[in-house]
Amino acid sequence: MNCGREYRGFRGARWVFASFILLCGAMPGLGGPIHPVNQAQIIAEQAYDDAKSRYQTNLFNPDAAWQFARACFDLADLADKDSDRAALGRQGMEACRQLLKRHPNVAAAHYYLGMNIGQLAQTKSLGALPLVRQMQMEWDTALALDPHIDFAGPDRNLGMLYRDAPGPPLSIGNRVQAVQHLMRAVELNPEYPENHLNLIESQIKWNQLPEAAREEEKLRKIIPAARKQLSGPQWQGPWRDWQARQDAIETKLTQWRDTLLRRPEP
Repeated sequence: MNCGREYRGFRGARWVFASFILLCGAMPGLGGPIHPVNQAQIIAEQAYDDAKSRYQTNLFNPDAAWQFARACFDLADLADKDSDRAALGRQGMEACRQLLKRHPNVAAAHYYLGMNIGQLAQTKSLGALPLVRQMQMEWDTALALDPHIDFAGPDRNLGMLYRDAPGPPLSIGNRVQAVQHLMRAVELNPEYPENHLNLIESQIKWNQLPEAAREEEKLRKIIPAARKQLSGPQWQGPWRDWQARQDAIETKLTQWRDTLLRRPEP
């Protein structure tokens, strides 16, 4: 089963737990010229329809099941309504759970089960906290089975989960664990921009600006090859997202460097 190098999401591998902190804006309508977000919606809907058709005609095919779960996550990631997001998340969860009854060691099933639980969690605000440990468990299992799936997705998601979740006793937030997983994602798949971006943004969040600057240099070096490898209509959304985030990082680091230059000599 080839599940380590295929395109997964229209916003890269962005962790879904952030919605507990920031409210998502509404999507624009579909009328008039195609907006970039609407183009992503069209692609996601087509991928979902195709994956659903394959799954319904191949219910016992492991690849068809986890690919449908992935398509559920991707479309849910663009949903405007919580009801739509939750319904898609539940579809993806059910496909993965049915698959795991027959094949308990399919890494992709554990991985996308965690991802779709995350989509359901986004619709529940504080009620999502009980789901956090379920996501952690599924990604831990996926990590043990295939750490390279979705460009080091298990480590990437666990890192963001430990970073953004509330700390004990409310939840599992843990900076040490976050750093370990985010750094390991970069080590496992250094060619994937999202892994660098998550680590850099976290370092900035923790005021580790020299470390962020060094990591940003690594990101710059891998971008040309990544643009060649990750190309096509399905990657337009992630690249827009990544470029915007990289621009914000560069602005922050430029401000930091300017502050250092203005600092008087001791």
